[in-house]
Amino acid sequence: MAEPHSTENIRIIDIAERAGVSIGTVDRVLHNRPNVSAKSRKKVEDVLKEINYQPNMFASILASKKKHAYHCLIPQHGDNSYWNEVEKGIEQAIANGSVFKLSLQIHYYNQFDLSSFNECGRSVMENEPDGVVIVPQAENSDSQLYTELEKNGIPYVFLDNDLPDRKAITYYGQDALRSGHFAGHILMSSANPTSEILLMKLIHNGRVASHQQQLRETGFKQYIANHYPNCTITELPLTLSADEDYEMALDTFFSEHLNVRHCITFSSRAYILGEYIQRHGLSGIHLLGYDMLERNVASLQNGGIEFIIAQHPWRQGYGCIRSLTEHLIMKHAVERYNYIPLELLTAENHHFYSYDENRHDI
Repeated sequence: MAEPHSTENIRIIDIAERAGVSIGTVDRVLHNRPNVSAKSRKKVEDVLKEINYQPNMFASILASKKKHAYHCLIPQHGDNSYWNEVEKGIEQAIANGSVFKLSLQIHYYNQFDLSSFNECGRSVMENEPDGVVIVPQAENSDSQLYTELEKNGIPYVFLDNDLPDRKAITYYGQDALRSGHFAGHILMSSANPTSEILLMKLIHNGRVASHQQQLRETGFKQYIANHYPNCTITELPLTLSADEDYEMALDTFFSEHLNVRHCITFSSRAYILGEYIQRHGLSGIHLLGYDMLERNVASLQNGGIEFIIAQHPWRQGYGCIRSLTEHLIMKHAVERYNYIPLELLTAENHHFYSYDENRHDI
């Protein structure tokens, strides 16, 4: 028999002839079906090993009738455009992966309530997921959800915040500590070595909203301590609330700190300070914030915010689903850490910050 040109062109009939068995026997061995004698199975397996046979994984997946149920746990967010963009990326990846018969269910939890996260986790497990995307709570790393997922061999990925001690297959988000260093480098490019810096913090029950924000703050303070040890960082804690009036607190701060010209916040609501700067016509104030929320963009355009560090929320959502599919269905290895680029946006270049969704595919 003529040798096939490559293993990709080897047919079942070729394997059957080499092994001296029927085509049906080869088919049963390839699909791990019963009713094959040990002797015949060994003949076929010896030939498969000899030719380094690789089945067409993609064709097998397309022929399969199996459906794959994905579940996502993300914070309740209302009209917060950051999380809306995350969801758009997730939904686009699900749509692009329709050939794999993917389904999606999103569970929303209160990010300040551990019981809310745990309740959503129980709901996820009751629905028997095939894979899960999770925005984790830093203080809830011992959640029963992770234990149950790991015990049942269900792959899960982390988005926006990583818990290195858990067994997620991958993480999509910024390197938060480096992001803080980067923010310090940019902000201090126009400061002097003895500047006083305003750090505006939005807090709930005495803490910032996320572990990511805390890590950025740590990285920023490390950078200042290492490179500008004579600078002063003055913190202004504000209560996190959708309808809170911060005018009086900001009036008081700026009346008491007349020399402050550099401000930073690691919250996505930089517009609180940016809009205040605009309303009061404060000139020479340099403000750096995070995330392309609509009000942040407006303040960037109007001069209240000087810099925004972007996080690519759409890409994070899309990438999580893509990696989950590559691991679970395609059986490909995936990178444990997928750090999102640190991109600096200004009034001049933010128009070019967009996604060409047609370039993303599973």
